[in-house]
Amino acid sequence: MKHTLLPLILPLLVLASPMSAALPVIPPADDTGFVSIFDGRTLTDWDGDPKYWRVEDGHLVGEITPETLVKRNTFIIWRGGTPADFELKLDYRVTAGGNSGINYRSIQLTDAPWSLAGYQADIDNAERWVGQNYEERGRTFLAYRGQMVRVSETGQPQLLASLGDPAALAAHVKSEDWNSYHLIIRGNVLTHIINGHVMSIVIDDDPKNRRFDGLIGVQVHVGPPMKIEYRNIRLKTL
Repeated sequence: MKHTLLPLILPLLVLASPMSAALPVIPPADDTGFVSIFDGRTLTDWDGDPKYWRVEDGHLVGEITPETLVKRNTFIIWRGGTPADFELKLDYRVTAGGNSGINYRSIQLTDAPWSLAGYQADIDNAERWVGQNYEERGRTFLAYRGQMVRVSETGQPQLLASLGDPAALAAHVKSEDWNSYHLIIRGNVLTHIINGHVMSIVIDDDPKNRRFDGLIGVQVHVGPPMKIEYRNIRLKTL
């Protein structure tokens, strides 16, 4: 008689087991709270050298030709504010050999026009630098692609963890095609994401050199002729 309840109890035990519970479904993030900061028609709120920057086919275009080679990196700067904590989403496409980047929490320098110093979410088409955190005209390399790094009080980067193999992460970046960049900048934690894959994270504990707000700008880089295009530039303040 005592065994007759077993067939009824066992299914209940299985249902109650953590092993049998389905993992919760986490919905993808949406664009709630994001505001477009590029209208696709004009350079309203954007300030850069017209020799290199224009609007074309709804895109913000930076181009260097054989006749307009630069001797110093130059930026087009968003003049709509100096965000502190924010998320930035945009799409980019860069030609072969191209090099660009998204600067944020930056300051404008006075020794050259349209020059910025600050954190940069790197972009290139050679898959050498893309996704890393580079401080333009500052501490230089803060985290390479595939790294979670703490910058110490002395300004020295210290590797905390791996986010994946750099080559494997680079394989998620499309060559000479559109890619989606997502920056999550909150406090002293700086996260770079491309096409849904975390590329680098910096925790900046360097009180002397870190910044908590500043300008946003995008770059054309010293080097051979190139073309960089941006579209769907959206900002969400946190």
